[in-house]
Amino acid sequence: MESATHPLAWLADHAAARRAAGLRRELAPRAADEPGIDLAGNDYLGLSSDRRVIAGAVDAVRAWGAGSTGSRLVTGSTTLHAELERELAAFCGSAAALVFSSGYAANLGVVTALSGSGSLVVSDAANHASLVDACRLSRARIAVVTDPAGVDAALAARTEERALVVTDSVNSVDGGLAPLRELHAVCRARGALLVVDEAHGLGVCGPGGRGLLAAVGLAGADDVVATVTLSKALGSQGGAVLGPSAVIAHLVDSARSFIFDTGLAPASVGAALAALRVLGAEPGRPAAALRVAAELAAAAGVPAPPSAVVSVVLGEPERAFAAARRCAELGVRVGCFRPPSVPAGTSRLRLTARATVTDAELARVRAVLADVLAPAAAR
Repeated sequence: MESATHPLAWLADHAAARRAAGLRRELAPRAADEPGIDLAGNDYLGLSSDRRVIAGAVDAVRAWGAGSTGSRLVTGSTTLHAELERELAAFCGSAAALVFSSGYAANLGVVTALSGSGSLVVSDAANHASLVDACRLSRARIAVVTDPAGVDAALAARTEERALVVTDSVNSVDGGLAPLRELHAVCRARGALLVVDEAHGLGVCGPGGRGLLAAVGLAGADDVVATVTLSKALGSQGGAVLGPSAVIAHLVDSARSFIFDTGLAPASVGAALAALRVLGAEPGRPAAALRVAAELAAAAGVPAPPSAVVSVVLGEPERAFAAARRCAELGVRVGCFRPPSVPAGTSRLRLTARATVTDAELARVRAVLADVLAPAAAR
């Protein structure tokens, strides 16, 4: 009898194929005191290292311990969680909020709990992977579209009673803004719920950083639900869903990524709450992040974005990877996005603005990008 092939034998071929295509990914752990300028992370407001935010985390650990000790429905809900939910909802103009262990979990929870078999979910083709996975898990019929006209056509042709339209407010790759007013008008006309992921909008867009929904006058609308992360502009960890009180109550009953997940750790809750209060007290931080984004875009020779994300398309993955590596060698860490994160032929550098970047650091970044991008443009 011949011996069976090892069940993991295919991994070597898979890894070799990815390496040949320039798509192999590797972890690059950073040291706490690593020198250089970080333009790769999502700490848009520079709050992850703010002493007040750190103190919020430390105080929470001292009061509640290192972990939440259970799911939110068992022992994982503290008065600190409830405090964050109240203040987050008030800041964003929503009736209520529910904190999850991550933004990914929040997206999974809200889409699956509000859809299900016999419903329709209309998803933007450029949505983040967390929304894509939520659609796949929803058991609903999925329609993938690229614009409000496509949303309207999908909703008009539906036979399902319930429908959701899901979109990022700010595209995580190119920094573009979703046409939320147009999408909402279509949803309202067709009786659909609009679900908006404000991961890259909170803290950057809208009045005082309240998000793109607030910027377009839709914050708190009774047919709109938002998700946010606490791990980007607020510099902590976790996610939340914001919307009508009935939606939040339904999620507590039905969202599996809430019910069966350990509650967000107290340190992250305390840090996020402290960061939210800093943002409320210093409303100029979002504008500072956008000013830095405009400077980065000018240095890279691309148009200024309406968000904190600057995208520099270089083409093939090898070119993007080499450019990112060269930036790191010169003391500037930038993101490198390759397929499947972006379409083939559009591999790019992704630079993220931070409100606390100094003029001296910007001067250094200009010099580095001039060194790195000039040879790339010449090829």
